[in-house]
Amino acid sequence: MTRRLAIIPARAGSKRLPRKNLLPLRGRPMLAYTVEAALTSQCFDRVLVSTEDEEIAGVAQEAGAEIDRRSSELATDAATVADVCLDVLAKEEHAGRTYDMFACLYATAPLRRAQDIAAVLALLDSHNVNFAMAVVSWALPPYQALRLARDGTLTPMWPELIELRASEVGPLVVDNGSTYAARVAPFRAQKSFYGPGLRGHVMLGERSVDIDERHDYELACWYAEKLGL
Repeated sequence: MTRRLAIIPARAGSKRLPRKNLLPLRGRPMLAYTVEAALTSQCFDRVLVSTEDEEIAGVAQEAGAEIDRRSSELATDAATVADVCLDVLAKEEHAGRTYDMFACLYATAPLRRAQDIAAVLALLDSHNVNFAMAVVSWALPPYQALRLARDGTLTPMWPELIELRASEVGPLVVDNGSTYAARVAPFRAQKSFYGPGLRGHVMLGERSVDIDERHDYELACWYAEKLGL
């Protein structure tokens, strides 16, 4: 039987939007939406919120998650999400709990649904791959990016691509900052979710808001009301 773990990273520190994991969204802390989606998906043997903060831990437990007490070293800007996931997996193994697959679910993507989580995990099974994530279509063509110099002049970021038509490039998607999944052994070897054979579950833009700054939060609140969450 395949065993699956959900890891929800939720540290207290955030310079651009302080304590964003606990911001209210339609009357509930933002973190609660991701915990609820993980539990509702019924994909996991265990749903863990990794945090160093007591208030976040309390909200997570009230929402139905278990808690991984993160060390202060892994609660800094220097620590990566991959570092946090590897640490959680190691502690779980030390406690006698091993997993075949795991998902990393960002609390700052509260509009992602249970079916999106299930769809990402299904990619690992149906395609027999090691890495999968939720993606969204690019809002603007990235190959037309212009580099802004200090003197105000603009130059193409990729001059060899700047004149291409959309039909020549084909569909482009980007990681939407919500949902990542991997088989445990390949992730430990790769130390990244961007491993070989990566697959993507395409989500609608209205469910792909990754909250990092105030305008992201305001957009998520607007979509949450529109979607009736």
